[in-house]
Amino acid sequence: MTNPSDIASIERATLDAVCPAEVHEIPGWLLPFDPLPVGRARSAVPLAHTPLALHELLQIEAHYQRHDRPTVFRLPEGLITPEIGEALQAIGYAGTQAVLVQVAELAGLLRLAPSDAATLSTSPSAAWASVYTADGFDPADGANRVQLLSRSRYGVYACVSEGGQALAAGTGSISQGWLSVHGMRTVPSAQGRGLASRILAGLAGHAATQGVHRVFLQVEDDNVVARGLYRKAGFATAWRYHYWRKDARLGQTPKVC
Repeated sequence: MTNPSDIASIERATLDAVCPAEVHEIPGWLLPFDPLPVGRARSAVPLAHTPLALHELLQIEAHYQRHDRPTVFRLPEGLITPEIGEALQAIGYAGTQAVLVQVAELAGLLRLAPSDAATLSTSPSAAWASVYTADGFDPADGANRVQLLSRSRYGVYACVSEGGQALAAGTGSISQGWLSVHGMRTVPSAQGRGLASRILAGLAGHAATQGVHRVFLQVEDDNVVARGLYRKAGFATAWRYHYWRKDARLGQTPKVC
């Protein structure tokens, strides 16, 4: 995907969904701030895939430093030229955690489980939240994600339950002309039963009633199982990014004038 308006709308919609405590905007960038350790809620991201300049990144770093927050960049892979990569490493950053931004038409999701979709709510339910802290998941990480996703005024919350137990959950957000999908979880004992497909179909059905036809999500590059499901739903990768964080083993950050 190279359409500048699509790139900007996806990044804005991402923050509409994860809803950080604050979002500062400077020309060409969104700078979210949140105390919770969830990457998308606290990483600076460009609104266009144009060449990066080191002085620009240092100015963003200084902005975070003035607010006493660590600097994390969420940078598309195509923007990291050898020169920029070497410069970032020289001042102490390392690129980790490869993530794919994937897009699809809504029709592919609607075909996943059209007659047996998830239960939806426009407010987070206790059953939905319980999936994120179920046995087998990091309870602190799950609680953080519940807190972030529950803040959004654009959210719709999907849950699949059987026998009174919530087994799968996911969150959709409809903004900027997109359905975005976040927080897909299935409890370990129920994985492999197609419950995630029911979550996706339910969210897609809701989006269709709102006149939305495009959807995106973000998935870690090494999550082979999830990527297989998303491929069946018609998702294709628009771009790949890494989080660039300070690595204490690398160099020191110069002062910024």
